[in-house]
Amino acid sequence: MIAFRHFTKRFGASLAVNDLSIEIAPGEVVALLGPNGSGKTTSIKAAAGLIWPTSGEVRIGNPPAPAIDPAARRICAFLPQRVAFPPQLTGREVIEFYGALRGPGSSPVDEALKRAALNGASGRPVGTYSGGMTQRLGLAVAMAARAPVLLLDEPTAALDPDGLCTFYGLIEQRRASGQTVLFSSHHMGDIERLADRFLILVQGRLVAALATRELAARLADRGVMKVAVDRLPPAVLSIVRTLAPQAVVAADQLIVPGPARMRPAVLDVLRGAEIEIRGLTAEEGRLDSLYRELVEAGEPNPNFSTSNFQTLTLRTPDSQIPTAKP
Repeated sequence: MIAFRHFTKRFGASLAVNDLSIEIAPGEVVALLGPNGSGKTTSIKAAAGLIWPTSGEVRIGNPPAPAIDPAARRICAFLPQRVAFPPQLTGREVIEFYGALRGPGSSPVDEALKRAALNGASGRPVGTYSGGMTQRLGLAVAMAARAPVLLLDEPTAALDPDGLCTFYGLIEQRRASGQTVLFSSHHMGDIERLADRFLILVQGRLVAALATRELAARLADRGVMKVAVDRLPPAVLSIVRTLAPQAVVAADQLIVPGPARMRPAVLDVLRGAEIEIRGLTAEEGRLDSLYRELVEAGEPNPNFSTSNFQTLTLRTPDSQIPTAKP
């Protein structure tokens, strides 16, 4: 449905996107992450047919057509990072205007306004709207198109909690109806809640691509169990470390980094040694920590080559492992 094939874009001497190759299947929701200036907006605009590739291509649809072709643009709905509408038009008039441009097949105006959740402000001039209300209106315009492909550039940037809930519900509906969604975001909650797959760009290069199942496995491997104990003889700690080599003691706690599947065996060792367990907490790995590590791994490094990005090795951050007591 969306295919980037060796897509490269330069603006003068600046390389915005470098040799991007990804395919997004029909009905898939894919998130683009990356620092500011990493190429997310350029990639989304290229998919919308608003930017010509310097080299390579972007194709949309089935059968695929170049994104710059009218046939490809007709099946896309695009929400830019910064939404602006004529300030004198009301919210209703904005949706009517874009519906007329799109032609037959757009959602009825009242249905689109219901999605926008403007709290009765549809009859007011857009110039009186807050940033969040304008963003909601932009989402309503994009959703009203009923296009098979949704391209959303930081759609949640100005939304309040109610707006976020509305947005999440809309994307879930689009996924259920088989629409393809490509969106960018800096909010980890958006990714965990919505994406079937997420892609990380750093300085225009794709440095990581993880599906939901792979992400869950990575985060599970980065979890930490903390067990409050009355005592922990060195001999027992040695046995625990045969199961969890990074296990350490801090104050009255046994800290066990690593996947959840090994935790029952560690607890069995403690019970077998008649260690009193006074408390137990478990924390799974955090997506924001994983994201930062992947970004850092993708930054320019003389010891890195492109092949490294396919086999990144992740470790538990040092900040999660207290210094071992002698």
